[in-house]
This record gives sequence, C-alpha cells and structure tokens, in this order.
Amino acid sequence: MRKLILLVVLGLALGALFGQLMMAVPGYWLVRVGDTSFQTSFWFGLVILLAGFLVLHFVLRLLVHLLHPVSNFKTWNGRARNRNAMKRTVRGLVALAEGRWKKAEKSLVKAADDSSTPLVNYLSAALAAHYQGRFDQADTLLKRAHLSTEGADTAVGLMQAQLLLDRQQYEEALAILARLDRQLPNHPQVLKQLKQAYLSVSDWDGLRRLMPRLGAQQLISREERDQLEQRAYRELIVREAREGTDIEKVRGLWADMPDHLRGNIELIVLYAEALVRGGQEPIAERLLRHSLKEGWDSRLVLRYGLLDVDAARQLVTAEKWLQERPNDPDLLLTLGRLSLRNAYWGKAQEYFEASQRQRPSGVVCAELARLYANLGEHNKSQLFYRQSVELLDKSLPSLPQPREDKDVLAEKTPSHARSKGKDDGKAAGGQPQEAKSGAAAEKASAAEKTEKKADEKKSA
Repeated sequence: MRKLILLVVLGLALGALFGQLMMAVPGYWLVRVGDTSFQTSFWFGLVILLAGFLVLHFVLRLLVHLLHPVSNFKTWNGRARNRNAMKRTVRGLVALAEGRWKKAEKSLVKAADDSSTPLVNYLSAALAAHYQGRFDQADTLLKRAHLSTEGADTAVGLMQAQLLLDRQQYEEALAILARLDRQLPNHPQVLKQLKQAYLSVSDWDGLRRLMPRLGAQQLISREERDQLEQRAYRELIVREAREGTDIEKVRGLWADMPDHLRGNIELIVLYAEALVRGGQEPIAERLLRHSLKEGWDSRLVLRYGLLDVDAARQLVTAEKWLQERPNDPDLLLTLGRLSLRNAYWGKAQEYFEASQRQRPSGVVCAELARLYANLGEHNKSQLFYRQSVELLDKSLPSLPQPREDKDVLAEKTPSHARSKGKDDGKAAGGQPQEAKSGAAAEKASAAEKTEKKADEKKSA
C-alpha cells in the first residue's frame, strides 16, 4: 500500500513538472510535403516521434525473426534443452547425495552434453560409478570430463587421485599427486591427499617433509602434526638402524628433527640404540647423560647401564645421580650393572639387593642369581632363580592349567582310543565301563612310575 501511494505521488509530481515544462517551451512542429502541410505542438510531435521509433524497432525485429526461422528455432531449442539439463543435473546431484548411485550416474551423464557445466556432471557421474564398483566406467567419465572443459587438469587429477586412494591403488595415486604438487606447490587439497598417500605407502621421509607445509597452510592440527612427525621419525630411525648401512643418515635425521621431538623419550632411546649399532657408543652415552640431566626417566637410566664406554666414569656419574635419588630401583639396577663392568662384585651385589628391596623384579633376581652362581654361592643362586621365575609367572596371563594326574592322563589318551575301549567293554560281556577305565588308568599310572624310576637310575 505504501509503495502504491508513493508511485501515485511520484506520478503526480512528474505530471505537474511535465505540464510546467510544456507551458515554458511553447514550440511547434511544421511538416510540409508539396501542397500538404502538417502542424502540431512541439510536445505532441515529440510523443509521436518516440512512438514511431518504437514501432519501427519492433517491426524490424519481427522481420529479422521471419527471415531466419531455423537459427531462431535452434536458439530456442538450445535454451529449452539447457533448462532441462539443469533440472536433470540437480536431480542427479540430489540422488548422489542420497546415495542412489545408479540413478545419479544416469541423470548426470544424460544431462552432461546439454549442461552449461559438463565438468561438474562428468566428475559427479564418475564418483557415482566408482561407488557402484564400476571402476572402468569411472575412468572413462574422468577422461570425458577432461575433454569437456579447458583447464580442468587440476580438478580431474584430484578426483582421480581420490578414487585411486579409495581403491587402495596408492602408488598410482601418489604419482598423480606428485605431478599436481609440482604444478601447484601449495594447493590445499593436493597437500591433504599427499598426506593420505604417504601414510598409505609408508613413505615416512615424504611425510616428515610434508608436515611443515601442512602446518604453514593450517591444514593440520598441532596434536596430529606432533603424532605424525613422531611416528615418521621413529619409523625412519628404526629402519636405518636395522639396515645399519650408514650411521650418518641416522645422525642427519636427528639433526633435522624438530626441537620439541628431541625431548621425546622413545625417540631418544631409539636413537641411542641406532648409535650403539653403528659403533657410536660415546655419542650415545653423551646423549643419554644430557637427556637425563634435562629430564629424568627410567628408560634412559636402564639404557645408560647397558652402555660400555668408560665404565669407571659412568659409575661415578651414576653414583652422583644416586645422591639425588637414593631409592630409585632402576638407578640401583644400573649401578649394579656398572659395578659389574668395573669388577666390583661386592658393590654390584649391594646395589642389586637394594634395588630388589625397593621393588621386587624378575630382572634383578636374575642378575643376583647369575652373580651368586659365578661367586660359587649356588644355594643363593638357586633361590634367586626361583624368585625370578615366580615373579615372571605373575606377569603371565591367567590360563587353565592341569591340577591332577587324571587331567594329564586324559590329555595323553587319544579320544578314539577311549571310544574303542568303551566298545570293547560292551562287547566283552557287559562289565561296567567305569571299572575298566579305572583299571586302565591304574595300569598307565604304574607304567609311568616304572619309567620314572628307570630314568632316575639311568641319570644316577
């Protein structure tokens, strides 16, 4: 209502202005042709001239349409087909989102030729064919998508790489992504798919080099980046240490490692192991000593006790640590081992026993048993061996074990032999089956006892 009132007021204002203008400019038009003349006011003649121009324009357009009927029909038909193609494309995309792959592929392919965006149709149809397991058809549609639109290399390549990753064809996907990465070094989707491909093929070196680029683009969370970097460096150090071809590669990995990962205990231990295998024990000793100074950890202490660099200096260093941690069982175990390397048998015994008092351990019992055996104290050695086995037994899973002799006998007696005994008992005249099996068990037990006595005599 307000708009209508506004239009009326505006029309009245323009009419009043036009009336004032007509009064202010009182001109006229005079047209004379031969003896005939025509005269009218200036404003009325202007209106007639404008109307004549409009009529002439529409007449000329009508004549043009009448002179080119085929081209006009083609234009109209093309527009109609494009509208229908857009409707089919929308239906196909809806079906794709709903998971109706067959219908989506059919609608999208049928509408692709008349669509103004054939690239979208073919890429979406390829995805629908892929979800149906029709991989050859999906590849064909990707080729048609590449030919349908100029400059579609990146879009088609990304879709093809994603489909190959879904099919677990990781090497082919990685080749495509590597080519795209050379063409578009900082493309976010390329970097994301590269991460997935590197993880799939266990390319840890490629993954560790990719992490800074993902972080710079903010395409990965800090937590995930730390986890993947730690995993990549762990796998690389383990692989290089296992191959043992060039220790300098391991040292290069450690030098390239981010600072926050050099404090990771697991990586420190793995790096120390690699250095020991590569004959770089002095470097491993300095690494462990420096790491323990930065942060105490039992895994580092135990590994330090297994090094054989300078046993006397190592023992002095460890005894200084003992002043700050007098009741640390792992440090006491390490001190015992370092004392053995220095041939301090009594001191080693004291450290092992102190560690055992702080925390009973099968490893410490085994060390004590070995030490007492070499010192000639066999009774103590057997005692600690027994304790070591008992402590190890506690760490075993709880499983059923034989508790009576009849359980062992039942396991030794084959099932077909037991069933045969039952049949023989029935055929023999009806003696109770329980009595026969009991007699058989007694005979077997007696035979086992006889065999044991014979074995004891032979051993004696």
